[in-house]
Amino acid sequence: MDGNDFWLWLAPVALLPVFFAMGWFAARVDMRSVLAQAKSVPVGFYKSLDALVERNSGKAVRELAEVVDQQSDAKQSTYELHLTLGKLYRQRGENDKAVVLHQKLLDSPDTVGERRDAVLFELGQDYQAAGLVDRAEQIFIGLQNGVMAKPARQVLLHIYQQDRDWEKAIELAQTLSHGDQSYQFEIAQFYCERAQAALFQSRFDEATAYAHQALAVNRKCTRANLILGDAAQKQGQYQAAIDAYSAIEKQNHEYLSMAAERLYDAYDALGKPQEGLAVLQGYAQTFPQLDIINVIYEKSLLLYGEQAAAQTAAELVRAKPDLAGVYRLLGLQISDMDPTWRADADLMRSVVGRQMQKAVMYRCRHCHFKSQVFFWHCPACNKWETFTPNRIEV
Repeated sequence: MDGNDFWLWLAPVALLPVFFAMGWFAARVDMRSVLAQAKSVPVGFYKSLDALVERNSGKAVRELAEVVDQQSDAKQSTYELHLTLGKLYRQRGENDKAVVLHQKLLDSPDTVGERRDAVLFELGQDYQAAGLVDRAEQIFIGLQNGVMAKPARQVLLHIYQQDRDWEKAIELAQTLSHGDQSYQFEIAQFYCERAQAALFQSRFDEATAYAHQALAVNRKCTRANLILGDAAQKQGQYQAAIDAYSAIEKQNHEYLSMAAERLYDAYDALGKPQEGLAVLQGYAQTFPQLDIINVIYEKSLLLYGEQAAAQTAAELVRAKPDLAGVYRLLGLQISDMDPTWRADADLMRSVVGRQMQKAVMYRCRHCHFKSQVFFWHCPACNKWETFTPNRIEV
C-alpha cells in the first residue's frame, strides 16, 4: 500500500468524531426548536384536544374559543384553529356561531386565494346545516373553478338529491365521474327516480325511456327492470312485463323477491297462473334466501286449496328455517293441533311474532341502518342500492 492509499483510508476514520459532533449539534438544535414551538402553543389548545379525546365537545369548543379570542389576527398559526372551531360549532348544531366565525375569517386581509376558498367551503356547509340551502348552493357553485371544486360538487350533489332535482344530479354526477371513481350506481338510480315519477303520472313512454337510460349506465340496475315491468303491465303488455321481471335473475337474484308477486300477476293476466306459481317455486328452491314464502302460500291457496298451500309452504320453511318461517309454520299447523296444545302453540306464535318485529328487518349493508321498510336510498348514510332486498334477522 503506497502513501496515497493509506491517507485515503485514514481520512474517513479521522473525520468520524467531526460527523458525530455535527449530528449531536443538529439534534440539539431541532430539539430546542420543538420545545420552543411547544411552549408557544396556548395551554387551552391542549385542553381542547384533551376534551375531544374524552368526547366532551362542549368543553372542547369553549377551550378552543378562548384560544382563538386570544389571537386577534388570522395568520397561519390561528387560521387552522378558526376552521377547526367552526367545524366544532357546526357539529354541535351551533350553526349561527359557525357562520359568524367563518364570515369574520373571510373579512381578514390574510384570507385570500386557496385559503379563502376553504373558508367559503366551510361557510357553505354552515348554511346547509342551518337549512339555508339556497345560500349554500350559491357558494358551492361559485367554487367550481378553484381547489375546492371537487368537494363542492360532492356537496352540491347531496343537495340536489335532497331537493330531488334529478336532472341537475345526473349532470353533476357525470361531471364527477372519472377514472376509478364512477357514479354509475347513483346515475342509474337518478334515472330510475325520474322513471318512477313518470310512471306514477302514467307517462309510460317517458318512464320506459328513463329506465332504459338507467340500464345503459348500469346494466345490473334491477330497479330499472322493475319499472320496465310495471310500465308494461299497466299497459297490458304482460309478456314484456314477464321478460323484464325475469331479467332480474341474471342481474341480482336477491331482488327477485321484490318482483315475485308482480311476476305472478303477469302470468295470471295471460291465463297462466299455474306456470307463474311454478316459476316462483323454482326461485324459492334455487335461492332459499328469497323472502317469497308468503306470496307462494297465498297464490297456492287460490289455485290448489288450503291443504296443498300449507304443504308447499311447510316444505319451503323446512328447507330454510328462520323466524318468519317458524311464524308461518305455526300458523299453518295450529288448526290441526289437539285443542290442549292449541293455546300454547298460539302463545308461542305470538312470541315469535313480537320477536320478528324487533329482529327481522331490512338493513343497509354500508352503515347497518335497520328498517321495517325497504329503501333504495339509505336515509342514514345516503348510499344507493345498499339495502338488503330480503328481510334478515338482525
